Amino acid sequence: MAHDYLIIGAGPAGLQLAAFLERDGADYVVLERGGGPGTFFTRFPRHRRLISINKVHTGYEDPELRLRMDWNSLLSDDPELLFTRYSRRYFPPADDMVCYLSDFAARTGARVRYDTAVERVSRDADGFTVTDRTGTVWRARRLVVATGVSLPNLPCVPGIELAERYDTFDPDPESFTGQRVLVIGRGNSAFETADALMETASVIHLVGSGSLRLAWQSHYVGHLRAVNNNFLDSYQLKSQNALLDGRVLAVRREGDGFTVPVAFERVDEVVKDLRYDRVIVATGFRFDASLFDGTCTPSLIVDGRFPAVTPVGESVDVPGLYFAGTLTQGRDFKKATTGFIHGFRYSVRALYRALRQLHHGEPWPRTDLGDDPERAVDAVITRVNRSSALWQQFAVLGDLLLVAPDGTLSYAEEVPVAHVPHAVRAGDFGPVDAHAVITLEYGADHDRVDPFDVTAGRTSQQDVRGLDGRYLHPVVRWYRAGAFVAEHHLTENLENEWDSEEVHRAPLRAFLAARLAPAPVAP
Repeated sequence: MAHDYLIIGAGPAGLQLAAFLERDGADYVVLERGGGPGTFFTRFPRHRRLISINKVHTGYEDPELRLRMDWNSLLSDDPELLFTRYSRRYFPPADDMVCYLSDFAARTGARVRYDTAVERVSRDADGFTVTDRTGTVWRARRLVVATGVSLPNLPCVPGIELAERYDTFDPDPESFTGQRVLVIGRGNSAFETADALMETASVIHLVGSGSLRLAWQSHYVGHLRAVNNNFLDSYQLKSQNALLDGRVLAVRREGDGFTVPVAFERVDEVVKDLRYDRVIVATGFRFDASLFDGTCTPSLIVDGRFPAVTPVGESVDVPGLYFAGTLTQGRDFKKATTGFIHGFRYSVRALYRALRQLHHGEPWPRTDLGDDPERAVDAVITRVNRSSALWQQFAVLGDLLLVAPDGTLSYAEEVPVAHVPHAVRAGDFGPVDAHAVITLEYGADHDRVDPFDVTAGRTSQQDVRGLDGRYLHPVVRWYRAGAFVAEHHLTENLENEWDSEEVHRAPLRAFLAARLAPAPVAP
């Protein structure tokens, strides 16, 4: 007998989708290779401190607003299932996440088969066949892969196999005492490792190509976070550590250490041989597609690191194969929060809604607003001031203000922005003459401005209230018959409160009124 849904992986994304399906009494099963939920967090990060913030004291009573500062909780109606109840630390221990996910699985009743390692996936006209390590065969009409990125993304460098890998090396700092260490990579895992070794290693170098991107400037939380950048201080203050801007050409074992030739980018690729006692490679992870046979091998993107998916998470070339969680970040790689719990928890909810609509005839949730434009203004203002989904998945998820042929209005929440044109054309929201997409976004070139430089990006008050607001702010884009018509930016606000009558509501009201006004009748 085939299940409606089979989910591979009981990490945060798999459990999030399972919780939604369980609430509906859906026919599904989750297969997890580990002995419990969230086994990724039993090993990562290696130095056991999460960089996803956990702000317990926000000053907000509204649980939706609190989720803006809670990057670890999954979505649930159970007030006990908030990560803030498991740790008070701003950057909590990874073991607390393991405990949280275990309780989430138990309290939501997620139907998970643990110690079930999937080894092969195939597809035929009736759906998917999944074979586990024991030879047990599972059948499903639709398959959702939520395994995360499990393979090291190793650079193509001769001798790289001689280096220790971030996912397997012994992180005990004492074993590095007095040694010269090279860390290949310049992401958070590399800096986390360097930071942990600064008290014991004699010299630490980090090496990588291109300019270092800092999260506080790019607004991408996967770029280097301040919590991991003490190493930059030690470099610039000449404390025997250095950041090397260049390419590793090889890793060669010589005697009891290594020689590593590095081509330096700042000096026209001049190559210098550098000597180290230890070399660690920390260059990220990639998707393991080896489970799929030739009947359902999905296309990959971003140098083969992630599956190519539609805006709702379906494989672009294998119908019925869906992905959830960090695997879906390829579409907006290094631009949004889809690769992290506080982003993909909402993308999983959007996937769930898309599945219910496509396969079970359940429409995307909408609120009827009648024909009063003021109710549209209220709806937009309320949502941009309260929504955690629009806040966390900026420019990726958007709300829709929908105008039917008879002029009545309705409001749909948290639709993937890139999915909107297809959904409107397909009639997923009924007959629509015009619609607005409401998002929260950073301004143009926001990542090219140093926010701490008071002379950079200086604008007039008129500019700030228009298109030059570079901090996060609401954007309303209007479409008629599928074609873009106009856009309106609500002025950014220090407290992220866009509810001033003069500054926010009145300009929005005027914008919507102009769009909703009946077209003049030709004589």
